[in-house]
Amino acid sequence: MKSQKKLLFGLIGLLLLGGGFYVLQGDFEGLFSDFKTHSLQQTNKPQVYGLSGPTMGTRYNIKLALSPSRSKEIDALSQGIAKALLGVEQRMSTYRDNSELSQFNVSSPGDWVLVSDPLFRVISAAQDLSKRSAGAFDVTVGPLVNLWGFGPEHKLDEVPTDDELSKAFQRVGYEKLLLDTARKRIKKKGDLYLDLSAIAKGYGVDKIVQLLRSNDIESALVEVGGEIRAFGLKPDGKDWRIAIESPISNLRAVQKIIALKDSALATSGDYRNYFEKDSVRYSHTIDSRTGRPITHKLASVTVLHESCMLADGLATMFMAMGPDAAMNYANNHNIAIFMLVKRGDTFAELSSKEFETLFGDS
Repeated sequence: MKSQKKLLFGLIGLLLLGGGFYVLQGDFEGLFSDFKTHSLQQTNKPQVYGLSGPTMGTRYNIKLALSPSRSKEIDALSQGIAKALLGVEQRMSTYRDNSELSQFNVSSPGDWVLVSDPLFRVISAAQDLSKRSAGAFDVTVGPLVNLWGFGPEHKLDEVPTDDELSKAFQRVGYEKLLLDTARKRIKKKGDLYLDLSAIAKGYGVDKIVQLLRSNDIESALVEVGGEIRAFGLKPDGKDWRIAIESPISNLRAVQKIIALKDSALATSGDYRNYFEKDSVRYSHTIDSRTGRPITHKLASVTVLHESCMLADGLATMFMAMGPDAAMNYANNHNIAIFMLVKRGDTFAELSSKEFETLFGDS
């Protein structure tokens, strides 16, 4: 179920257009060096500044509009952003043995564990998605993700045995996770292993947006590991524009360009993170109901939502559900999604009603 979100963002896949500025692949890294800022031109009008740095095993990349008279605030913003993202990682990473989540994962079953407000909020959102999808998305999927080689223990090149799958399955099941909302505590009935990788980066994006707005930043585009949220207009008065990647594993190509209007975007796909064995490709997206990588024809799904945390989680949920169930759910809940479905050697574009309302033939 764990999903890798991929857009054209420089070396990791996002393409930014506008403001007389066009960033492609390697050029992006040159612009966003760690904690350094760069203005596109020297005028008295608001300019676009870039911030970048490592986080959660990937990078964050931020473009914000700011008048030159406020440029002295950039260093403080950089420090605040790095601190906020470090806090997310220290609470929610399964790659840190001492993170709050990792400590819960090794705690004794049956004991209520008090957790921080941020961790409880994200676990609650993930548990809600687990229930909505009847377990296609499952916050407890960690043992299966690890078994198939897509977790902290890294990639395998062998298919797990039925016995290994059976043992991992015994540690999976969102219904075995109990939440006490009043006291912000959680309890597991059994040896569970929570995995928030399908939602935590989106939460990190939302935290950065909150920080920027609290510092009177009126326009920015924020990206963490492919999860994106934009607010306000660029200095030229135009929307931030995002290019969605074509799901071809050996090619970087643009499938669709959309304008992001005060909203978040996340894309989940099966075309970058996988392994092959005996001519069979095994996706990193695990269906928790079967314990195995997905086998349907959905190549990628892009979700638009006001919350990046939910866009992130919904993209993974839809990827696990498959194209028909995903489209039905999106239309029934007025969610904007754009799917690319394998049809022989090509990809069919499918859009929900809400996506068509927002973007039409863009």
